[in-house]
Amino acid sequence: MLTLHEIPKLRAQLAEWRAAGLRIGLVPTMGNLHDGHIALVEAALGGADRVVTTVFVNPLQFGAGEDLDAYPRTLTQDAARLAAAGNHLLFAPSESTMYPNGRDGHTIVEVPGLSGDLCGASRPGHFRGVTTIVAKLFNLVQPDVAVFGKKDYQQLLLIRRMVADLDMPIEITGLPTVREPDGLAMSSRNGYLTAVERAQAPVLYRSLQRLAAAVAAGAEPAAAEQDAVRALREAGFEPDYVSVRRRADLAPPGRDDRGLVVLAAARLGRARLIDNLEFDRGT
Repeated sequence: MLTLHEIPKLRAQLAEWRAAGLRIGLVPTMGNLHDGHIALVEAALGGADRVVTTVFVNPLQFGAGEDLDAYPRTLTQDAARLAAAGNHLLFAPSESTMYPNGRDGHTIVEVPGLSGDLCGASRPGHFRGVTTIVAKLFNLVQPDVAVFGKKDYQQLLLIRRMVADLDMPIEITGLPTVREPDGLAMSSRNGYLTAVERAQAPVLYRSLQRLAAAVAAGAEPAAAEQDAVRALREAGFEPDYVSVRRRADLAPPGRDDRGLVVLAAARLGRARLIDNLEFDRGT
């Protein structure tokens, strides 16, 4: 596996692969890789001849007081895992490489509307940072396909919207959330949990399962959301939101909308956990 840190070398290697007619896949990450990330790489390998995985802790998507400095950086271990998985190229740039004019002097890419809802309301500016770095990586790699996890459901829809709006010729693949045996969605931030908190954490997913079952059977979404928030608080969480939305665009569901998703974010100790569950009403 190649490991590159500089843009000219990345572009030179990609040009060589393109000249050979190879299909290129991209998996953007912030590192501290777990089995969920490796599943993304494996999915990309199934749809491309060469896979580029990026590791970059993007400062633009962290707000004031968030865990930018504490976010785990494990590049040596990440490289070993990627090589074992069959990844072809690891691109791990520095902040000065990605933002040569500084964090405040860089052009911003922002998707209107949805960027300020749900996690965007709880973390102002977060999704602007996400779409900016993803747009930049898309421009650098120019992949045929890019793979993202559905755990970050709102992020996935924002990236799809950006690609459509800007006419980027990239296929966006969303992969189902990879979970621990007890249902907890895999996340780099799970490492912040204490042993006691880790035992409590699966309550988040179980709450979404109960809510989805209730709404699927005919319960009003607003009442089911309130029940889920109460259950999370009783279990020691500090919920940011629990919300049932239309799956296609995250709009509030109408009475005739069947394809739904429930999304939630809640704090447990130092960790801010997010999760979601897709379901059909009336089943």
